[in-house]
Amino acid sequence: MKAFAHVCFIVKDLDASIDFYCSKLGMTHCFDFQRDSGERFGVYLHVGGRSFVELFIGTPEAPPSPVSFQHTCLEVDDLTATVTDLRAKGVEVTDPYLGMDHSWQSWLADPDGNRIELHCYTDESWQLPHVR
Repeated sequence: MKAFAHVCFIVKDLDASIDFYCSKLGMTHCFDFQRDSGERFGVYLHVGGRSFVELFIGTPEAPPSPVSFQHTCLEVDDLTATVTDLRAKGVEVTDPYLGMDHSWQSWLADPDGNRIELHCYTDESWQLPHVR
């Protein structure tokens, strides 16, 4: 294994989700998935590095629904600045707090209620010995 390549969500409103992930979280639209008719039914968004978010519109065969998925976590460089920026864009996000793993975290949700953790390492973060 090398790394997580992407996380995929089935969404109710593709345009609202694209707006959230790109306009609010700052991801970059990479490409669309289109049917032969030209109708867009999904997108690939760049998070950073080699990480992506994939979004597909729900269908009767694959509607948005709760699954065993708990949350996805995005690493940020400056959590306080990120929270301030997101709030200025109208995103509800919790105040940053130091987690048990000695990393800063804050929480929000996308338009479909998928929970997203924002994560910022510290010099004492338990994860660092495993990624250096």
